[in-house]
Amino acid sequence: MGGKSEISGANGLVHDEVVMEEGRCLEKSSTPRDNSGMLTVQFAQKLIAEVLGTYFVIFAGCASVTINERTGVITFPGICIVWGLVVMVMVYSVGHISGAHFNPAVSIAFATCGRFPWRQVPPYIIAQVLGSILASGTLWLLFGQKHEHFPGTMPTGSDVQSLVVEFIISFYLMFVISGVATDNRAIGELAGLAVGATILLNVFIGGPISGASMNPARSLGPAIIQHRYKSIWVYIVGPICGTIAGAWAYNLIRFTKKPLRELTKSSSFLKSYRERSTT
Repeated sequence: MGGKSEISGANGLVHDEVVMEEGRCLEKSSTPRDNSGMLTVQFAQKLIAEVLGTYFVIFAGCASVTINERTGVITFPGICIVWGLVVMVMVYSVGHISGAHFNPAVSIAFATCGRFPWRQVPPYIIAQVLGSILASGTLWLLFGQKHEHFPGTMPTGSDVQSLVVEFIISFYLMFVISGVATDNRAIGELAGLAVGATILLNVFIGGPISGASMNPARSLGPAIIQHRYKSIWVYIVGPICGTIAGAWAYNLIRFTKKPLRELTKSSSFLKSYRERSTT
């Protein structure tokens, strides 16, 4: 989905500078350390983009829930459409800057596959949760402190049922993201549309059961603002495990002409997966 990731090498150079441009990852030559100031500015811009992107995603999505609880005019299908559209719009808006994760589970899943540097994961998560808290706080100020106007996620049945649903829909989401945003053969220009449509479908499916979070930041923001932490673990464990599984599932079917002996000769599959297919 866009963005740039830099991994510092031991000799003071940035070796694996990866540019993700509308779903395409290209390795570039080493960058001298003299550009470290510029790289710091660029990383700060990424974090700001993640805060703003997450803010608008959570604000629009949770506002649709809150307004529907007050007036009933948006309806459940309308809520699904709002979530899908706002994710699509923000992917196209800042995807070329930060990668448009907006989701700690997505950042972690990319990192486990070697497609995002681990050292950038904590700042990204902080930015995403901050954006969610700010959006939830804005809604709290706008619509009052009524207990029934809670735009967060809570299971309608058992915690285990919601956990399974969150795992499945998060798996589905990350599988689609991996296909449209990390595979050179995909039509990168359609990444935002595909991800937004997947969000819409997942909210249709999982909304009545678990709230269809798919995103720890989405659940944490409203929970922190209104101090309602019941079953919050479901919305942390389910999405993280689901997205990791979805990312690795796509990697298993990612096309390559390399023979099996070349893929398995290394003790780590991550090295193989980090190599971008050139065929």
